[in-house]
Amino acid sequence: MITLNQSDSLAEKLVHLHQVVRDLHPQITRVSIALYDKATDKVRTFTYSGKETPLNHYQSTLSGCHSLKELAESRDARLEQDLSVFSNSSHIHAQKIYQAGYRGSYTLPLFFDDELLGFIFFNTEHENAFDPACISQLNLVADLVALLIFNSFSLVRTLLSTVQSALDLTYSRDPETGAHLQRMSRYARIIARHVVSTSATDDQVPEYVYLFAPLHDIGKVAIPDSILFKPGKLTAAEFEVMKTHTSKGKAMAEKLLRNYRMGDIRHTTMLLNIIAHHHEAFDGSGYPDGLAGKAIPLEARIVTVADIFDALTSRRPYKEA
Repeated sequence: MITLNQSDSLAEKLVHLHQVVRDLHPQITRVSIALYDKATDKVRTFTYSGKETPLNHYQSTLSGCHSLKELAESRDARLEQDLSVFSNSSHIHAQKIYQAGYRGSYTLPLFFDDELLGFIFFNTEHENAFDPACISQLNLVADLVALLIFNSFSLVRTLLSTVQSALDLTYSRDPETGAHLQRMSRYARIIARHVVSTSATDDQVPEYVYLFAPLHDIGKVAIPDSILFKPGKLTAAEFEVMKTHTSKGKAMAEKLLRNYRMGDIRHTTMLLNIIAHHHEAFDGSGYPDGLAGKAIPLEARIVTVADIFDALTSRRPYKEA
């Protein structure tokens, strides 16, 4: 019987599922998940279980990956009992898997309610290691993983939708804000993917940064319109009021997390850090806590850079682009 801890992250649940699979089929030495983003047509590595993966920080368009595109369209699985046929492949994905010592592969598209969520990959280090009983159980695991992915992100999306409704009301007279949030969240994911590609940070970070970045200014719903939409420079007193949006935003997010019973979900800490610390400065001159350098949470630093970049390259009420 499979028992999963509700408070575990998706990556931790995958590790647990992999162990259950290996108890029955020890030849399955690697399981990995790639997520699909319909808006960008990108397939991105997300998490894995097994020895060091050869495919961290990898992404490709689905339309540019013929084999995965076929799986998504047919909803069929792909079984490769001998990966030696890909030893001279021109595809980076196939090359790296083979060079890492894997000799068998079983791939399935992950769907929930007709929505393509991504793909799951099972690998072995020996040829002809997938038998019918093994494949049948891996199909069940894939169905469970699809459900876990949907549940994990649907909770976050519900929270985001609630907050977005409040933001839409607040910024109904400022349509540029919505465009700003979309742009800066994409910039944040680009920055985060570069950061993880040069560090030991895993591929989950960019996706959660992308999800949470639009909420960085949630606290501004509590700032008076006369200050929030002032076209000129704020007075010292007005700026002190504006600065409270970080602490007010964190308090609002904590309350929402309690109301949605999401307080024990691991990555919500990233959300709170982004909201509370996206106005900290590397030299310690920022607010609200005057954090400096690496004391500022990584996700907050990423969102800060993305926010500033978009502010510098976009027209605002108080300046030209």
